[in-house]
Amino acid sequence: MIYIFLADGFEETEALVPWDILLRGGYNVKTVGVTGEYVTGAHGMTVKSDISLCDVDEAAGEMFILPGGMPGTTNLDENAAVKEFVMNAYNSGKIVGAICAAPMVLGKLGILKGKRATCFPGFEEYLEGAIVVREHSVKDSNVITSCGAGAAFHFGFMLLGALDSMKEKEVRKSMQYEL
Repeated sequence: MIYIFLADGFEETEALVPWDILLRGGYNVKTVGVTGEYVTGAHGMTVKSDISLCDVDEAAGEMFILPGGMPGTTNLDENAAVKEFVMNAYNSGKIVGAICAAPMVLGKLGILKGKRATCFPGFEEYLEGAIVVREHSVKDSNVITSCGAGAAFHFGFMLLGALDSMKEKEVRKSMQYEL
């Protein structure tokens, strides 16, 4: 199971593009409503989440994803349950992904110490102990970070590739996303 946490003010592209890519890769992907069943993105799109925080099966989760956007990232960062899921996943060696401003949550949890990471410009100060790089997306051990909405496809394919590189190649080809 793959969980994408949605809080009011999330960046729509950063949540929905990876969701679509992972779904095309054959994975069971669930959106998790952090601030309610209906979550409104930074640009006004309202999404009905698949499940609520209390329905997350932490043991069944193989990947936990935080989209950015404001105030979505702040809403994620202020939610103790979200941070506990992310920290437990990271400590269990499961894949944790964050894009745009959301790597801030990982940095404040200490997850990025000594790791290469990227984020939306201006949020570097929150990547505590990270080796900050300017790349679209970066994978370092079980952590994947990305720089923003324009990199959502790159992020989605990197997430899929972390699970299955052959599926990543197949989905890239089927979507005409060749680098």
